[in-house]
Amino acid sequence: MVKLATVSPCYNEEAVLQHSVERLTELFNRMIAEGLISSDSMMVFVNDGSRDSTWEIIEQLHRENQFVKGINLSRNEGHQTAIFAGMMTAREWADAVITLDADLQDDIECIPQMVKHFIEGNDIVYGVKVSRQADPFMKRMSAQAFYKLQSSMGVESVFNHADFRLMSRRALDMLANYKEHNLYLRGLIPQIGLRSTTVDDVISERFAGSSKYTLKKMLHLAMNGITAFSIKPMHAVFYLGLFFLLIAFCIALYVARAWIVGTAIPGWSSLIVSIWLVGGFIILSVGIAGIYIGNIYTEVKRRPLYHIQEILD
Repeated sequence: MVKLATVSPCYNEEAVLQHSVERLTELFNRMIAEGLISSDSMMVFVNDGSRDSTWEIIEQLHRENQFVKGINLSRNEGHQTAIFAGMMTAREWADAVITLDADLQDDIECIPQMVKHFIEGNDIVYGVKVSRQADPFMKRMSAQAFYKLQSSMGVESVFNHADFRLMSRRALDMLANYKEHNLYLRGLIPQIGLRSTTVDDVISERFAGSSKYTLKKMLHLAMNGITAFSIKPMHAVFYLGLFFLLIAFCIALYVARAWIVGTAIPGWSSLIVSIWLVGGFIILSVGIAGIYIGNIYTEVKRRPLYHIQEILD
């Protein structure tokens, strides 16, 4: 039997924790009865600097429920870092670790199938979203656009996969060798290269509360996902610069001809448009280069990704 650990990052999730633990407990008991997982399997909740009573609820659930364990980070580190902290801690406790959000919008009925794939020899099992009808329209459209964009940028990832996945201890040990601070797990994990497969994941409505993944956080994750794995934006800026040089050369020819034939008229509009167009391009170029330089600055400091304040084990 497999000793399983689920890892769920929590940021202000007091509204859903009790319900989520009840659902996972029912699933765990069913899987134990079927002989899929051992009775010492666990569900690990990582408190990512919550400002509500999330940690107090985790402590209470730990006292009441044999499956519940808790990891309390010293401060808010972000969704990807909280997942990473949970995986790196839980790999010492279990044969396989499944990461999923605390709101259980992912289909937990996929978990038994994930464990079966693990038993068959797969080190990584990805939950791939086959239906996102429960997500808002804009979130569905932006997610689809982002997956296509990162694919065009050469980022290796699993289409329509977020952070619902199973990883073996061997895969987690390999993941531990990746030391970057700008974490984008959806791009890192496929690089491990071990045998993998997928299961279908149907997203459901949240039981309570609202998603903590704001537009700002999603844009930050998207930027990390592209800049951490691809230099194609730099290439695009280079070729765009060549294109603007070509335009400038054509304009110079036009101006020279107008001066020769005597039709040159001072043009305020064309001057202003040119200044704004080229100025915007320069600022964009500097911004893209700045993102890469900022990532280098963050990486070379080699500071710890997170600090664990307390573990309920």
